[in-house]
Amino acid sequence: MRVCYLLGYPVGHSMSGVMHNAAFRELGLDYRYELKSVPPDELGALVATELRRTDFAGGSVTIPHKIAIIEHLDGVDPSALRIGAVNTIVNEDGRLKGYNTDGTGALMGLTEAYGRVEEARVVMVGAGGAARAIGYHLSTAVRELTIANRTLERAEELATSLSANPECRATVRSIPLERETLRAAIEEADTLVNGTPLGMHPRTNDTPVQKEMLHPGLLVFDMVYNPIKTRLLREAEEAGAATLPGVNMLVYQGATAFKMWTGEDPPVETMKAAVVGALRGS
Repeated sequence: MRVCYLLGYPVGHSMSGVMHNAAFRELGLDYRYELKSVPPDELGALVATELRRTDFAGGSVTIPHKIAIIEHLDGVDPSALRIGAVNTIVNEDGRLKGYNTDGTGALMGLTEAYGRVEEARVVMVGAGGAARAIGYHLSTAVRELTIANRTLERAEELATSLSANPECRATVRSIPLERETLRAAIEEADTLVNGTPLGMHPRTNDTPVQKEMLHPGLLVFDMVYNPIKTRLLREAEEAGAATLPGVNMLVYQGATAFKMWTGEDPPVETMKAAVVGALRGS
């Protein structure tokens, strides 16, 4: 049996095990996915021991290890280096290589909901780890990307970094997370992305954007997947906007990693049904 791990601290809230083990069963693969809660000071030792075993196929990396894991790997994909974070590890013939599938998953979900994104005008709230990955892929695909963040310096740094990427095709700018500035940006946008954890269980009454800023014709994508329908998504529906839940991003980024580990096409609908069922308690 081959094994895949989720490395994080803590990991008990994760749906990744539910999702991947359902996929392994569906395809009859002799694989198992396990959650490993790894304190930061034990990460290097774990990589040097358990992740070097021949039965280790690969794994996922979540908070707080997405940056720290890089120094312990044998190689890192160029796009993950530009993003500055790794969320997927693949054992490639004894070499551990890092990738980032967060942004890939987000772009796949957004394209499915939006259609061709080349002319999309996107406002993204947040400039942290997940937002960096999403922003990287959005900047290579959409027309305009506006980054709003409570700490303006982080938004400016991310906008500068994305603009300097040779693959960037978007006009990228940064704005402060201030009410009137954000309202004006959303009025001109056709897509809003929540790249922050605001609204995540158990603080489900939090939201990064007030309801009055939302409008018909807007697609609202929330990367938070627990709860499935966040306050932001509920209020977007009430405002007449289209919505895209974070479950889609979770499944697509996981499906991309699944293909890397197994070489098999992932059963996406099975993975999504497993996550949705678990979140709804069924």
